[in-house]
Amino acid sequence: MCGIVGCFHPGEGSDALAAGVRAMTATIVHRGPDSDGTFVDPADGIALGFRRLAVVDLTPTGSQPMTSHSGRYVVVYNGEIYNHHDLRRELTGVAWRGTSDTEVMLAAFDRWGVASALPRLEGMFAVAVWDRSERTLTFARDRLGEKPLYYGLHVGALLFGSELKALRVHPNFQSSVDRDALARFLYASFVPGPQSIWAGTWKLPPGTSLTVSAADIGGGVLPQPMPYWQLRDHVHRGTRVDGGDPVDALDALLRDAVGRQMEADVPLGAFLSGGIDSSVVVALMQAQSSRPVQTFTVGIPDDAGLDESAHAAAVARHLGTDHHSLHVTASDARAVIPQLAAMYDEPFADASQIPTHLVAALARQHVTVALSGDGGDEVFGGYRRYVLAPRVAARTARLPRIAARAGRASITGVPVRIWDGIRPGLGSRLHRAAGLLANTGVDDVYGLVFGATEGLGLATGHRVEAAAMFAGVGGDNLSAVDRMMYRDALTYLPDDICAKVDRAAMAVSLETRMPYLDHRVVEFAWSLPLAALIRGDVTKWVLRQVLARYVPPSLTERPKAGFGIPLGAWLRGPLREWADDLLAPAALQAGGYLDESAVADLWAAHRSGRRDHTTVLWNILMFESWLHAQR
Repeated sequence: MCGIVGCFHPGEGSDALAAGVRAMTATIVHRGPDSDGTFVDPADGIALGFRRLAVVDLTPTGSQPMTSHSGRYVVVYNGEIYNHHDLRRELTGVAWRGTSDTEVMLAAFDRWGVASALPRLEGMFAVAVWDRSERTLTFARDRLGEKPLYYGLHVGALLFGSELKALRVHPNFQSSVDRDALARFLYASFVPGPQSIWAGTWKLPPGTSLTVSAADIGGGVLPQPMPYWQLRDHVHRGTRVDGGDPVDALDALLRDAVGRQMEADVPLGAFLSGGIDSSVVVALMQAQSSRPVQTFTVGIPDDAGLDESAHAAAVARHLGTDHHSLHVTASDARAVIPQLAAMYDEPFADASQIPTHLVAALARQHVTVALSGDGGDEVFGGYRRYVLAPRVAARTARLPRIAARAGRASITGVPVRIWDGIRPGLGSRLHRAAGLLANTGVDDVYGLVFGATEGLGLATGHRVEAAAMFAGVGGDNLSAVDRMMYRDALTYLPDDICAKVDRAAMAVSLETRMPYLDHRVVEFAWSLPLAALIRGDVTKWVLRQVLARYVPPSLTERPKAGFGIPLGAWLRGPLREWADDLLAPAALQAGGYLDESAVADLWAAHRSGRRDHTTVLWNILMFESWLHAQR
């Protein structure tokens, strides 16, 4: 796991190229504290920079930038190629210098060319490769978007990097907030790709590559990324025809995916929440390990049932792992908030970013690599919305409008604080349920639960609709549930889940790996009938059957709690003064990006306990906090 940066600026001098890439590399030391390296070719105006977190082949033969044996290709790359041993055996006749997967990747480029080699690579990666023969720079990103890559054309220079902060320090970078991206963020809680928060700077879409020449830069227009793998080509529900038991097949496939991702020349462990997804990963790790696997969980005291550390400890005891559990105080968790703007580089408001960072920091005290159960919900149908949205849509369609209005009024007429007095968190759930009564179709229900609809009109002079989030994503021909899963896989998974884990962990120089995002696992899941994933109220059915082979269901079968914090209560209590400062009308007016009056109404209603606007307020606060950090 590492960080990459670079600049392609035809005609730029050697000193300026070198100084620019060194400044960029210095911003991402946390992604690679072990060493750094640069490659500069002033004749073509190319400069590549690298920060290394040594994980496989700890010797100098694994250092980057690395040049291929032929001398044609120079690469900087962030990630891991899990099938590099298979490729090494296939690439006969190569005089190998070391044991790194980077060298194997370059040998594949030499043998087959970049475009033909990319589909052969199995793993997580963001790659930039300079072709000295063709004088082109090619970017590529892994199939599901586990690793980040930003790029943009700024004043005649193509800049790229693992994080936006690297681009921003380059003297050519033009910093102008993309108001359309902001409007989408205020609804989604993340900036949906391919946009970034900065106008003219993009996220490379998962499963694509992009090749750029000096002529493209001179013309001021970059080519469009081209896919080498697309999820839509594998969305064939119920087409698995080998006749074998899907539980046996998934067990074997996940075991292989986990086994490949356990390779490291440094200490390795796993996050363990005690839920289905992480428990499967840890069980399969322990089944293939000769020593106790190191596992990690963080507990945050709360009154809403979000602390799952006791459940994680029970699973760890059953599996015999070397378990590390840290109970942090609410003050410890809140202390992370000032770091978030720098950590995420663009507005990001999935509040589980806080406990994710805390568990990563705990793990980094003991290991350099941690496997994660993230992605299981998106791949195996784990979210409750997949079950509830069709039901709600069907029931509200039969409900007379007058009854729907009366139902909404009776629920929202009671302040959140009153409902919460009956049961912590009840008010938020009921008020959101009341909103569902206004919807008549599955897509409407999905749009409401996916994001914060209150945020849709908050960006000054720029309104987006929830439907615009999924324009061009596709999936219109799929069943309602598959359409939700498909859209989550193409938007929420790379731009929220993967971004959250990558930044939270890399901030403390921890590599994370996600076995559920092995593309073979994803393709297998989409070949199963939907009933293998969701049966009545039971989500992730086939995955639960795999887990039952290793862990008694009594240890993991419970309502899904998520990896959260009691943020709504904190905003009314210990975070209120901080939020008051950021949401003050004068502060918002100075920025000029948000409707101050609308924000004031949302904040007043939440403070009083009449309504729960936690999600949209956290979105606003994360944007304002980020904006202040840019000054």
